[in-house]
Amino acid sequence: MIDSTSEVKETLQDDTTSGAAEVDFTERYSEVIGKVNETLDKVDWSQVGRIGKASGVLLAVIVAQILIKGVLDTINLLPIVPGLLELLGLVVVGNWSWNNLTTGEKRSAVMAKIQNLRKEYLS
Repeated sequence: MIDSTSEVKETLQDDTTSGAAEVDFTERYSEVIGKVNETLDKVDWSQVGRIGKASGVLLAVIVAQILIKGVLDTINLLPIVPGLLELLGLVVVGNWSWNNLTTGEKRSAVMAKIQNLRKEYLS
């Protein structure tokens, strides 16, 4: 008989304790949400947009670099392709040099283009 009475008292105490914890949690939750809303109201969202765009571009560049590295590593695993690509690069540079650097006028035109690009993009 004494055991059943003590069990009832423990059950009642657990119910009141959980009810108090539930009220405390609700109050604390509403306080935290209120503070979060105040902080979000103070944020300058135009600046966040710029930061978001910049971080998006940075992420896209990182992903592109990873993909390019994967492709180049795959190409390097093939035995004959890297040598052929080096040869192709030499042929392209030689052809461009022959077409653009053989005479003084062509060299002057190339230097003028370089100076023009430098002024356009660096100043």
